Formats: sequence, C-alpha cells, structure tokens
Amino acid sequence: EVQLVESGGGLVQAGGSLRLSCAASGFTFDDYAIGWFRQAPGKEREGVSCISSGDGAITYDADSVKGRVTISRDNAKNTVYLQMNSLKPEDTAVYYCAAVRSRLATLIPLYDYWGQGTQVTVSA
Repeated sequence: EVQLVESGGGLVQAGGSLRLSCAASGFTFDDYAIGWFRQAPGKEREGVSCISSGDGAITYDADSVKGRVTISRDNAKNTVYLQMNSLKPEDTAVYYCAAVRSRLATLIPLYDYWGQGTQVTVSA
C-alpha cells in the first residue's frame, strides 16, 4: 500500500521556522520526484517546492517561497524534508507532499500519490 505521511506542521510566529517531513512507503522511492503543495482556506492548491527523483539534484521552488525554503531528500529513510524559514502569515495552509514517477514535475495533475496533509499556521 502506498503511503505518504506528512509531519512537522504547527503554530509558529511570523519570522519563525518549521521543518516538514514526508515519509513514504509502498513504492520505489528513488524512482519518484516528490513535491510539496499547500492549500489555504478558500484558495486553490498550489505548488511550493519539488525535488527530482534519484539523487535529488534538481529542485524547484515557487516564487512565493523562493529563498525561504529548502527541499531535500534522504533516500535511505524514504523521506523528503521541507525546511521553511522566515515564515509569513500568508504561508498559513495545509501542506501536502505528493509523489510522481518522473525525474521532476511541477504540475499538480501529474502527481500520482498524495498524503493527508499537515497544518501550518503562522501568526502575525
């Protein structure tokens, strides 16, 4: 059974940091690109960051978070991390990780597997 489980969300003050984790199981992790997405109340789901399959040499960050996030992967642990710094209230959302059997993908419809999400709330 394919599973993606996010953790690390919570309540943080503006300017603070969080590290999200995405633990994967049930598929050949190395073969999959992993993406982080978020959805705020009343808004569409949007891409945050993604990392290529294999060695994770290629990453892509959305303009809204560029310079404030770092995505990484540990294939030995089947886990992807999203380090978020200088958080802003507009970063408040449910954060999801997802997997696609591809080198890299930025488009939401391309992703095959999704986690249940973790809430990130940034107070002003």
